[in-house]
Amino acid sequence: MDIGKVIGTVVATRKDDNLSGTRLLVVQPLDDKGESTGKPLVATDTHCQAGRGDIIYMVTGGDAVGVLAGRKMPVDAAIVGIVDSVSREEGMPGREEA
Repeated sequence: MDIGKVIGTVVATRKDDNLSGTRLLVVQPLDDKGESTGKPLVATDTHCQAGRGDIIYMVTGGDAVGVLAGRKMPVDAAIVGIVDSVSREEGMPGREEA
């Protein structure tokens, strides 16, 4: 699971039937300190109602495909929640150290 920030939306008048009823959002991945890392990507919003500026958590790869029960979506990333807060214990290793 990764954390990111919603920075935009994608409007597609035609898309795969399995994406019907979902929104496509542009997400900037964030590291464990909340800094931008890597390139923005497009993720489907799985009914979380995320919007521009929200910090979200998402799954990628094969985990994203089956997020919605009974549907296999042709996606590489899916938003599965909106982050309320993040805390980290002093001395706790970051992702790069784990």
